[in-house]
Amino acid sequence: MKKQHILLAVLVTAIWGLNFSVIKIGLQSVDPLILAGIRFTLCALPAVFFLKRPQVPWRYTIGYGLVFGVGLWGVVNLGIKAGVSSGIASLVLQFSAFLTIVLGAVVFRESLSRFQYLGIAVALAGLFSITFITDGTVTMAGVVLVLLGAVSWSVANIILKKAAPKEMLAFMVWSSLFAPIPLFLLDLVVNGTTGYAELQHQIGWPAIWSILFQAYPNTVLGYAVWNWLLREYPVSTVAPLSLLVPVFGVLSSVLIFNEPLSPLKLVAGASIVSGLVIGLYGQRLAKSRTAVPLTPVGR
Repeated sequence: MKKQHILLAVLVTAIWGLNFSVIKIGLQSVDPLILAGIRFTLCALPAVFFLKRPQVPWRYTIGYGLVFGVGLWGVVNLGIKAGVSSGIASLVLQFSAFLTIVLGAVVFRESLSRFQYLGIAVALAGLFSITFITDGTVTMAGVVLVLLGAVSWSVANIILKKAAPKEMLAFMVWSSLFAPIPLFLLDLVVNGTTGYAELQHQIGWPAIWSILFQAYPNTVLGYAVWNWLLREYPVSTVAPLSLLVPVFGVLSSVLIFNEPLSPLKLVAGASIVSGLVIGLYGQRLAKSRTAVPLTPVGR
């Protein structure tokens, strides 16, 4: 990747990392599914009236909106509400990077280098270590829900790669149009009318700020840029960069919510970042030290 594109990706991951704490702020007063529904309503409206529909089949636009809006963020909101801290949620969700790499290799026949395999293994060790955290920031229900969100994010990445829209901002806006109604209906089925009846009393300035941040810098801007990078570069190159999200996620949770930063969390974070460095730069560094090129696995 070009240097400026790497810096752009890092900025996006910083926004995404902070977003987990921003979501938690909103969840302190608003139901998880309603919060996600309002977020994607603002992502779609009124922008959908000003941006021409992206020239991709409807099945990709609708499918991405449902998987991304409901399967990913609706479920992750439920996970945070179920007791997982915003920092831990940002860590667990990174399973999507590994799933995306594997799915990309299967669907698009992208070769994985031995350094990518090693990087995945090191990062997985860091992610696995969070199951031993006992400071009250981990619940089994929350972890399972966030893992389900990780699966959805991986599927959404593959849908995006197959759709390959040229108009990335328009694609994000139009796909967001198909998330709110399912989210609102799901909340109605699960919680009845309670959340809607109390919503007018729940929407204060913290919740408004949370929703606006989620909708615009995080979703519309962040994912438009990220999806453009996925279109320009192989999935196996872009996806590992998302491993920076938990670094920013944990730091923001520590600063905003005083989340305990135990030695085990530091080890987990260090393992994830190490895996990222190995996966992205290991082969390049090895080539710079030897004149004999390394053969990618599978060739």
